[in-house]
Order: sequence, then structure tokens, then C-alpha cells
Amino acid sequence: MADTRPIGVFDSGIGGLTVLREIWNVLPGESTIYFGDNARAPYGNKSRSTVIRYSLQNMKFLESKDVKMIVIACNTASAYAYDTLKDRSGVPVVEVVTPGAEATVRATRNGKIGIIGTKATISTGVYRQAVESCALKHGIKNIEIYQKTCPLFVPLAEEGWWDNDIARLTAKEYLTPLKEAGIDTLVMACTHYPLLAKVIAETMGEGITLVNTGEAAASVVREMLSKDGKTAEGNGAPKREFYTSDEPMMFENVAAPFLGEGLPSGTGHFSTDRYEVEI
Repeated sequence: MADTRPIGVFDSGIGGLTVLREIWNVLPGESTIYFGDNARAPYGNKSRSTVIRYSLQNMKFLESKDVKMIVIACNTASAYAYDTLKDRSGVPVVEVVTPGAEATVRATRNGKIGIIGTKATISTGVYRQAVESCALKHGIKNIEIYQKTCPLFVPLAEEGWWDNDIARLTAKEYLTPLKEAGIDTLVMACTHYPLLAKVIAETMGEGITLVNTGEAAASVVREMLSKDGKTAEGNGAPKREFYTSDEPMMFENVAAPFLGEGLPSGTGHFSTDRYEVEI
């Protein structure tokens, strides 16, 4: 029997909209509810306990909307809070790190893998650990991992400077060491980075596979819903709702590029810090 309840997606801000876009691409008939916790962003400079608390509050909000699944479209929240949410949520929970790691291990041919992300994401070592764990699971022993922080990619993405000389010079500065290391697979371990995929690919050159963690996570969402028999199965037009903990108009003004289509409208305001949670 079809399950027409929406898929809930949350992020610390707008970057997770690239994950939402990938979910729309593979599951166009599914309704979705997106919550961007812009008022408390970024999560990357918060403590583990704070990120877990924020994530639990976001989970409670989405559950109040009767979602059938929750997608953590935030690398930091995936790293810190996934296990807690998985244990406490009444619905399945999907994060972005493990699917990206799985896609990376399947893609590499020479075992040399690059990981680019924010300082916070790289410092946790979560992607390195996930890639190493997946490699061991698949019996691959000779993995070489090269990590690089690319903090300016986020403001470039939000400014809309994805395909200009500034973006190219920045990419060259960041990515040249990875190119020289001979990697054949590069994980974009930040949900903003897919907007810069063209410039990143040009900088790295031919033969490089870029892994979009949002795309990988969307595939997991599709597989889980299909396995559990909870797809919407095209019953009516899907609904797409947006909420933010900050100013809705500000959210809508920067959302369109991340979604790959026009501005969302009717974004609601909600502060999830009203929920009391225990860590």
C-alpha cells in the first residue's frame, strides 16, 4: 500500500537543499518537508553535544509533521547525531556520510581518494573513517586518503560564483595538491560543493570521479522506501514544504540555486529550540 506521507529533510541551513534536489530527481512523486536551521548555523563550530541537541529538536519538529523518513542533510549532524537519532526516531533515518563513502569505494580504481570539505568536517575525520571502513568491508586494503579543507567554496557557492575566474583560481589553489597526488576519486564532503562541481571537475582534469554525497544518500532513500513498501507510487501531486528557523524571505532568496529551479514560496518560520530534549 502506498505511503503518501512526506520525507523529512533537515540541515543547519541551505546546503542541504542540494540533497533535497537529488531526492526530487530520483523520487519525483514523493512529498517532502525541508527544515533549515539557519538561525543556529553553522553547526560545524558547535560542540558534539550541542549538535546532537539541535538534531534531536529538528527531528521532533519533522516527526510532528508526520514524516515517514528523516534525512540528515548535514555532514556535521550526520557525523555527531546519526546514531542518537536512529535510536530515538520513530521512523527510518538516513545520513549523508556512509552513502558517500560507499559510492567512493565503489568508484575508485587506483585506491587513491581525495576528500574535500569544511574545516569542521575534515577535522572530525568522519569521512576518512567511513571510507576506510567501507574499503575493509569490500576487502580493499591499499587505500590512500588525501584530505583538504576548502573553506572558501561555501561563500563562493552562496554568492553564486560557481563558474568564474575567482572560483577557478580558488579551486586551483585548493585542489592542485590532490591532483598531484594522483587521486582518481574525489568526495565532495560538503553539501554546498556540488554547485561548484563543474569548476572542480575542470581543475582536476579527466579521469577523476566526483562523488556527490547527496546523490548517494538519495539512492539510499529510494532503496529503503522501496524495500519497506513505503513509496508514494504517484498518488496525486507531491507537496513540497519549507521551514526555516530564521527569516523566511532570506531563506527563499538564496534557495533557488541549491534547488536547481525557481524560488520556493510560502516558507514557514519555526524555532525548534522550543523542544526540550535530553542528551
